Amino acid sequence: MLLLEAGSAPFNYFPILIQVILAVVFVGVMMGATHLLGPKRKTSDKLENFECGIEQEGNARQPLAVKYFLVAILFVLFDVEVIFFYPYAMNFRDLGWNGFWAVAMFVAFFIVGFVYIIKKGALQWEE
Repeated sequence: MLLLEAGSAPFNYFPILIQVILAVVFVGVMMGATHLLGPKRKTSDKLENFECGIEQEGNARQPLAVKYFLVAILFVLFDVEVIFFYPYAMNFRDLGWNGFWAVAMFVAFFIVGFVYIIKKGALQWEE
């Protein structure tokens, strides 16, 4: 049986558990209250799609090119890569040559990946 004693590891997380439970209960109560107490008048104007005050045109279910999503994912991938350079830039003297070779290997892996996506034509638009 798990005893919650002061100083034990589970006891240290007990306030966080209480906060999470209270947050979930609060969200549930608020969603339920708005559903029960809110107005239920459904008119044709309320059920119509509204986007920035512009009348809708055509079908909203038009397929988007996969290339768009591929470029977006590649942008995020190479953008996040830059974030990892900041700790190295702040500590490059302390890391020494071992840190330099680790960053050089990191950059080499990304260059190999970049060359691969260029050769596959992932960044070329064909429309």
